[in-house]
Amino acid sequence: MPAHETQGEALSRRNLWAYPAGTIGRDMAFCMFNNYLLTYVLFTKTLTAAQFACISAVMVAARIFDAFNDPIMGNIIEATRTRWGKFKPWIAIGGLLSIIVFITSFSTTLQGWSYVAVFGVLYFAYSITYTMNDIAYWGMVPSLARRADDRNRLTSRTVLFAGVGQFLGGVVVPTFTAGSLVIGGNAVTAYRVVVWMVCALFAGTQLITLLAVREPVHGDEPPAEKVSLKKTVAVIARNDQLVWCAVIFLIFSVAQTLMGAGLSVTYLYFEFGYNGLLLSIFSILGNLAAAVLMIVFAGLSNRFSRAQLVRTGAFASAAGYGGILLCGLVIPRELWLFKFAMLTVSNLFAMLGQTLVYLILIICIANTIEYNEWKTGRREEGIVFSVRPFITKFASALVQLMVLIIYLAVGVRSVTNRISDLENAASQGAISVAEKTAQIESVLQGVPGGQSAALLVCMTLIPAALLLISYGIYRKKYTITEEAYEQMTREIAARHAAE
Repeated sequence: MPAHETQGEALSRRNLWAYPAGTIGRDMAFCMFNNYLLTYVLFTKTLTAAQFACISAVMVAARIFDAFNDPIMGNIIEATRTRWGKFKPWIAIGGLLSIIVFITSFSTTLQGWSYVAVFGVLYFAYSITYTMNDIAYWGMVPSLARRADDRNRLTSRTVLFAGVGQFLGGVVVPTFTAGSLVIGGNAVTAYRVVVWMVCALFAGTQLITLLAVREPVHGDEPPAEKVSLKKTVAVIARNDQLVWCAVIFLIFSVAQTLMGAGLSVTYLYFEFGYNGLLLSIFSILGNLAAAVLMIVFAGLSNRFSRAQLVRTGAFASAAGYGGILLCGLVIPRELWLFKFAMLTVSNLFAMLGQTLVYLILIICIANTIEYNEWKTGRREEGIVFSVRPFITKFASALVQLMVLIIYLAVGVRSVTNRISDLENAASQGAISVAEKTAQIESVLQGVPGGQSAALLVCMTLIPAALLLISYGIYRKKYTITEEAYEQMTREIAARHAAE
């Protein structure tokens, strides 16, 4: 099968389906590692305050390292020239190594400082291996789709398929690792089985990208330059619209990920019991609504301006967080079913608004590639598009630091350590599954209402405020409107015609 196809004006139907399909398993694995690794640690490892602080410090440090590694990786990809293109080799290498790291991370039975040491090695390894895959995968978007309408369609469909992967991760992982449906009767065994299932899908869907997607050959692409950190910084710094996109996306990413970085899991367990199925249901409506939005996004983008869509998304999401806070504080625990239903509906609006903003920001970052070419004559796709994962991971480091502070302030570890002891006892056959379940229920019934309320306030007020701040900056500083973009592309096309 040919690795390339000749560049054409339109995005091919083959690439429109094969490229997005490749990220389903990839994003499912990403969801499990990023959203549930800390939950795995808290509920299967017994940690002292010092050990938990060290693990959190490793996560923060590794994510900062990962963030600064992203532009470098983007530059390396930009300089890569092989018979399979410049993206596919790194997708394959990074995917394979990431699978090894994922499986090992959720399978070790070590405890104490030995586990902390292994965790540090694995987490830094993840920072390197997944970056190879992620930068190469997303860097392909501008190369596959150069026209604005094609890029909208490819971006929205890829985000949709990524959402499918994250939806599957958000349903499968909690459902089968906690509660009545836990595999093997305990979390230790369950996580070990689930990670193999997830990684099998990761490998299978990435093969679709590697074997079916045809990467265009652009005849106007300049020869690769020598890779250097100085060049990476220079490309980003001289693109003022990319810099503002980075600032906006950083603030937005912190808002988008804070609740899902462990706070919602712990809050729901404290408030409604140790039931992973409830956690899955909590996210299902929001994920389904987000999926529908991604399907109709191309139509919305043709009818409404990006400025209108960003405004709608930011305020809808902030209102959703406000609803979660109000329902959590006002509705008593005795009406737990009604309370849970209202929290779930409010979360739907929060996720729907965030998804709309996210789609727009991805397109805004992609459009700075043409802005870069318009200003400098060079596209620098790999470098410019590395900013998205760079910001995502830098924001993740900030979120992890915030979660550490919140957990230590609220006193979460004292509760999770007791649950972890019971999970490990069940995995070793020291107690039955029924005994484990009853004792965990007793532990959670003793959690003070103030602890749950503190988690609730942190996971709602902070994201809502940050979303509105990011929208304010977007409104004042981002200038590549639809009209400006069309004008730039016309001028670029005229230059190429003249050459």
